[in-house]
Amino acid sequence: MTALLAETVLDRDQWTAAGAAHAARADALTADHRARASRAEKHPVEDFLFTYYSYKPAILRRWHPGPGVVLDGAEERAGWRWYRREGTGVRVDAEAFRAERASLYRGITNLLRATLHRPAQFGCFGLHEWAMAYRADEVRHAVPLRLGRDGTDAVVDAHDLRCTHFDAFRFFTPDAVPRNREPLSRETQAEREQPGCLHAGMDVYKWAVKLGPLVPGPLLLDAFVLARDIRTLDMEASPYDLTGWGYSPVAIETAEGKAQYVSRQRALSERAQALRRAVLAAVGAGDDTPGRADFLRPDPV
Repeated sequence: MTALLAETVLDRDQWTAAGAAHAARADALTADHRARASRAEKHPVEDFLFTYYSYKPAILRRWHPGPGVVLDGAEERAGWRWYRREGTGVRVDAEAFRAERASLYRGITNLLRATLHRPAQFGCFGLHEWAMAYRADEVRHAVPLRLGRDGTDAVVDAHDLRCTHFDAFRFFTPDAVPRNREPLSRETQAEREQPGCLHAGMDVYKWAVKLGPLVPGPLLLDAFVLARDIRTLDMEASPYDLTGWGYSPVAIETAEGKAQYVSRQRALSERAQALRRAVLAAVGAGDDTPGRADFLRPDPV
């Protein structure tokens, strides 16, 4: 996950090989989704990364070297947005991106930095998915509830909701909203985001995409893999019965399930923190000063 050093020059064979390897890895990561899409088949877990974030598989295939890398003989990239000529080659024009997308760049990097420097919280037990189904006539996924309607509600009733991520909280049912330990809003997102949150870790992928050519290809795919792994735990710990899809439940209503959830949550949080550091370093924002994130509009769902 280490960005290439500044002023690295790749000859045409080197950068075309890197681009081809990147595309092959991206294709392998999206193969199952693309095959299902061709048959108009839905998947309750894996489709999330392509519907909630609205990024098509083609986004993952496009390789960028990141700032500070000259691609020799890459005339075909000279017309790409946020690239510029450099001698006999081209490079990512990081300065132009940061100037044209100043608010976006500042907002994302400050949010990543602020989250990076906060202490992680591990007491939510993934109850956000339960809160989205609490006392609801209809649920978000066309999958049976593992404990049934009454059993699902009973789990929420027996626990303290501690969600810190607004983009999960905004889907709570009306009866679940006042049960959360703190009210959340878009305006306070920057003050609430913390590195133990699964959805904050998943969003590293979203931020990597939005930072475009500033993020080297390997980092983008690493962020996608992390988001996929987080989504798996997210749904295994949810109230839904996904055994028919090959997923074993993490029964967070039990002490054993809670311990399993927190153990995996900690490991995913560590991976997300490493990616935050790598992205910040790659895009030229890798100092150790916590920032205040600007207002960030959510992606449509």
